[in-house]
Parts: sequence; C-alpha cells; structure tokens
Amino acid sequence: MKIWTSKTETAAVKKIAADDMMLTKDMPTAAGSKMLDGYLSLLEAEALTRMKNAGYGICGKANVGEFAVDLMGETSCYGVPSADGVLKNAAAEIVQSGEAMAAVGLDVNGSIRRAAAQYGLVSVKPTYGTVSRYGTVPVACSGETVSVTAKNIADCREILDVLAGHDDKDGTSLSEAECEKIRQSAGCGETVRRVAVISEFTEGVDAKTAECLNAAKKALSENGIEVAEISEKTIAAARIAWNILMSAELCNNVSRYDGVKYGYRSADANTIDELYTNSRTEAFGDLLKTAILYGSDTLSTENYMKVYDKALRVRRLVSESFGKLFEQYDAVLMPACSRSAYSEDITASERDIAFTENLYTAPASITGLPTVTAGGVQLIGKAFSENALFEAAKLYE
Repeated sequence: MKIWTSKTETAAVKKIAADDMMLTKDMPTAAGSKMLDGYLSLLEAEALTRMKNAGYGICGKANVGEFAVDLMGETSCYGVPSADGVLKNAAAEIVQSGEAMAAVGLDVNGSIRRAAAQYGLVSVKPTYGTVSRYGTVPVACSGETVSVTAKNIADCREILDVLAGHDDKDGTSLSEAECEKIRQSAGCGETVRRVAVISEFTEGVDAKTAECLNAAKKALSENGIEVAEISEKTIAAARIAWNILMSAELCNNVSRYDGVKYGYRSADANTIDELYTNSRTEAFGDLLKTAILYGSDTLSTENYMKVYDKALRVRRLVSESFGKLFEQYDAVLMPACSRSAYSEDITASERDIAFTENLYTAPASITGLPTVTAGGVQLIGKAFSENALFEAAKLYE
C-alpha cells in the first residue's frame, strides 16, 4: 500500500502533508492517475505557499484516488491503500501516525470527510470561496474545496487561519472581509444552540456510525444544546444532483488530458484520433471513465435541459432548504459515511459505491456550506460559521 507518493526534507517543526491534488514545483503531482504520473508543475498551490510563508514545512505528498472522486483512495494508479482487506486513506494515515501535524487536500467527492470520520480525526471543509483553489487539479470546480485534516480541533483551526483569505488568482475567491469571518480571531459570532438531525441521513448506517451519532447528540444535549430530529427530503436529493454536476464538470476538466501537451501518451497511435482515444483509454481508470461517460451524456443536446439543467435547479432548491432550516436551527448533525470502514470486497461488488455513499457529503459539496467532521460525524452550518461549528464539535471531539 502506497501512502506517500513523494517525500521531502523540511527543517520546519510543524510539518504538513499535501495530498496529490495540490500542485507542487519540487515534487510530482499525479492526482492518483496514470495520466499524470511523473508530472512536475511549473506552479505551486496557493494554499501550500501560504503554509510555507507562515513557517510550516511541506513534508511530502499523500496518495489519493484518481482525481479524488472515489471513496478513500482505492482507485489510485499507485495501488489500493489497504490493510487486511480494509481500505485506508493515505492522508489520514499520515496524520494519525504523527508524521505530519495536518494534511491539506482537495475535497471533491467527500473522501476527506469520510476518512476523518472513520479514523476519528478532525477535518474542516470551509465555506466555498474562503480558501484559494489556485494550483489544485480541477475536477468539479463549483463544489470542490481545499480542506484540512488534523488530530484535533485546535490544529484544524490553526491551519485554517493560515489558509483563509482572498486570492486574486482564484476567480471564485471571496473578498478578504468575507474570508476574515472564518478566522479564529473573528470570534464565534453566532453560537450553536439548536441542532437538527435529518432522519433521511440516519437510516441504514452501521452500528458504530450510529453509536458515534448518538454520542454526539448526547454530548450536545448535556451541554444545553437542543437536538431535534426532522425530515427533509429535498436536502437528501443533493446526492443525485451532485453526481450529475460533478460528472459534467469532471468531463470538461479532464478533456485537457489528450496525450499531446502533457500527461500520458499512448505508443499505439497512428492518427490524432487514435492518440486521443488510446491515451485516455490506457491512462484512465474504470471509475473515472464511468464519470466521464456519464458527464458527457448529461451535457448532450438530448439531456442537457432534462438532466443537467434540472440538477442546477435542484442545487438551488437544496440551498433554499438549508436556508429555511437555518431559520430555526444553527447546524445540522449527520454521518459522514454509512460505514465505520470499507472493505475491498465492497468496492469490488458495489462498483458505484462512491456515487451512493456521497449521500452524506453531497449536501455540503453542492451548496458550498462549511462542515466540521469530528467524533465520527459531521456538523454542517451556515456560511462563515466555522468557529461556531468548531466550538460545538469540541463537546464530542
């Protein structure tokens, strides 16, 4: 099992691991794909530059699944990170072992949150636009977010304070005033007093996940926070809409990998069409090919309005549903995954599991809302409510 794709020496006391979706000039970036194996970027991710400028050291690159759209990293071209048939996550392994204080990576399809929940670590997916995505490998740009994984809330907050801020190089970056709202120095502002648990997300989870959820509910209640179970079917519809939008955006973003300018080039090609086809066929894995084909189909003339455009409408409805919910509640508590562990057998028998298991991660991805994963569960809040979420998560961390 390959945990590191690259390692480098650093004299810094506080070491940070970058996942392989973050571009680096001194180490290759493959995004877990044979297509980019050995690719050395001319630029560095803004998030990593900010870490270095603040005195942190980048100690290496953590293995990821191909373009980070899978469960835990099992589709990496460098092999399945696993032990005794159980899937492992490279960044989470590195943080848990103490080789790095934290890991900074790109949350595309929820793998960072799932890993944090299963490892008992803490992760934060900040409000969309508050951390620069410049220098990350683009996949689903309307929802992917640079996120942090650490052993505890204090370390997560510390790293997020460094990363947050406006970046002119990122067209989706929010203003400095808005980015400042999520820094610890800004204070908590609103506090979490009422938490909703959506019943559609608590059905079908395994015993250990249910135990984590119940423990969090109990800790919140014992500390004076009202916890109420509600039904909200619209938010549960985020999964299907996100799979459509993610696949469509992925389809466009990976179209640049054609075997011409950079990346893998097939040796078996006599025409330009064969070069494109054979290079992509040989370099991309099955899950990525599935997403590309699905994305292409949703963007076709026949399906654009009835599939892609409808998914955009559902995204708006999900956002509106969260808005109405936050009129009564300050946060939503839900699992980050249905299982406390994934076996290799499951991924082999359920080939689409990455697109069904994101039931729990899609709501925050599609809306850009912040989430804090701790104690095996995730807490979703209003935009810019990271500090309030951290304070609430402390109660069951």
